[in-house]
Amino acid sequence: MVNYSEPGPLLAQGKTKQIYVYPSDEALAYMVSQDNITAGDGARRNELIGKSRWSTITTANVFRLLNEAGIPTHFVAQVNDVTLLVRRCTMIPIEHVQRRIATGSYLKRHPEVSEGTRFDPVLIETFLKDDARHDPQIWPDDIVQAKIATREEIAEMVRLGRNVFEVLERAWAGVDVTLVDLKIEFGRDSNGNLLVADVIDNDSWRLWPGGDKSRMLDKQVYRNLQEVTTESLQGIADRYALVADLTGKLKSYA
Repeated sequence: MVNYSEPGPLLAQGKTKQIYVYPSDEALAYMVSQDNITAGDGARRNELIGKSRWSTITTANVFRLLNEAGIPTHFVAQVNDVTLLVRRCTMIPIEHVQRRIATGSYLKRHPEVSEGTRFDPVLIETFLKDDARHDPQIWPDDIVQAKIATREEIAEMVRLGRNVFEVLERAWAGVDVTLVDLKIEFGRDSNGNLLVADVIDNDSWRLWPGGDKSRMLDKQVYRNLQEVTTESLQGIADRYALVADLTGKLKSYA
C-alpha cells in the first residue's frame, strides 16, 4: 500500500472503473474499480458486490508480475482495496486479443476452425474500441491509415503482447490453470512510451482449471447466463474471489 491523498477531478469514466487526477504528480493517476459487471457492449449490466476489490487485487498482482518480468506497464502501486496508482496514459483505442486455444467468438468468425485448435505462436487479433459498432476487428493498415498508431508501434505492441501472454501462461500453468486467451490494452505515457495499461482482471481472459472448459473461472460464465439470478451472481462472485486469491500465488517464470 502507498499513502493515499484525496483524488483530483475525474479524468475518464469506463464501464467498470474511473480514472482521477493524482494531485501531487501530473504524470500519475488514480484508477478506481467499481462493482459493475457487463456483457454485450454493456447491454447486460449488474452489480457484483465485491468485484471492485477482486479486480483491484487481481490487476495489482498481475501487473506486479509483468513489472518483475521487465514488461513496461502503467502500474505503480495498490493504494487501497479498490484503488491503484498508475502512470497517466493516453489510451490507444485498440483491444489486443491473444489466443492460444480457439474458442468463443473466434469460432463464430471462423467456422472452419475446430474448437480446441491450438495456436503456436499465439494468435493476435486487434479490435477497435467502439461499443456502437460492437468493437469491429481492425487490421494494421487500417490502424495506420486512421493514425491510431504507427507501424513501429504496432510491431512493438505485438511483441509486448506476446511477452505478456507468455509470462501469464507460464504463471497460470504453475497453479494448473490454462490461460486460453487474453485481452490487453496499451497507452502512451507523458514521454510517448508504450505501456501495457488499463486492467488485467477476470474480465480480461479465459481460464480453464486443468484445461477443462466446463470448470471455467472467468467472465464467460456471466456471458453464458440464460437468466441472471441472485444465486447465479453468487456463483460468479465466488469465481472472481478465487481468481483474485490465485493471482497472489502466481510466480514469474520469465
